[in-house]
Amino acid sequence: MEIESERILLRGWREEDAPMLYRFASDPDVGPRAGWLAHTTVDESREVIRTVFLNPTTWAIVLKSNGLPIGAMGYGPSCNCGLPALDGEPTVGYWVAKPYWGLGICTEALRMMLDHVRRTTDIRSFVSGHFVDNPASGRVMEKCGFEPTGEFAHRRPSP
Repeated sequence: MEIESERILLRGWREEDAPMLYRFASDPDVGPRAGWLAHTTVDESREVIRTVFLNPTTWAIVLKSNGLPIGAMGYGPSCNCGLPALDGEPTVGYWVAKPYWGLGICTEALRMMLDHVRRTTDIRSFVSGHFVDNPASGRVMEKCGFEPTGEFAHRRPSP
């Protein structure tokens, strides 16, 4: 399933995306802000595609202008991370490569995904969270209709 706007395409991940995923996911400023460690090899990125990203609710965020996968958007079962999820409420996650921060790409991609889910499923609510030192992610959520519920402690992985 592909979802597109004028600027971006949400499409399934492909194993051949591994070198580009590694290029962006190896940046130590990217992964830890989203709750995961920076990738250390292309093979690790390929394994993440195979074991985490290859599912019907995770998409590559692709710039239509150059065809590059520059981030990820998706949802899945709620995590055990202290978020106030309702029973069965999915958790939303997303990230975008550092060169594309501040361009509204995550906001656009999240709006696209939420609209798609509302049209094609019976899911009516999601939960998400961000680290205190990543307020930009919180602004993305607020722009897309998420409401702050409070503060929760969650330990991020060490770099």
